[in-house]
Amino acid sequence: MAERPLISIGWREYVAIPDWRLRRIRAKIDTGAKSCAMDVHHLEHIDDDRVRFEVALSRTDRSRIRTVEAKLSRSTMVKSSLGDLHERVFVETEIELAGQRLTVEIGLVSRESMITRMLIGRNALEGRFLVDCAQRFLWPPAARS
Repeated sequence: MAERPLISIGWREYVAIPDWRLRRIRAKIDTGAKSCAMDVHHLEHIDDDRVRFEVALSRTDRSRIRTVEAKLSRSTMVKSSLGDLHERVFVETEIELAGQRLTVEIGLVSRESMITRMLIGRNALEGRFLVDCAQRFLWPPAARS
């Protein structure tokens, strides 16, 4: 079976998350990160296997949010880029990136100080995408969320 060609993407791209009714989230493509992460607030466990949280839709207008409920994938201890150890909650959902639909695991974190609301790590990219670090937004965005 022949390998499929890799799809070129820039170091920033727009991502959609259909199950969360998000059509246009600006994401940083980060091959140095293992997993994906989303900027969320007010994370709460609804029961043993479900969580509710608010997705921040804008970096500058923190009142623009979308409340989401999702099935808990796992909870684990992770080390931040600063070396701090803390618990991180992960959920699994389908995203659309560069015209492709893929199922990814997303860590729910505060990215308030970061420029983008979402980070796409190498677990989601491997075998599918080639990141051109000189380019950004190679794929057209969907309509605003």
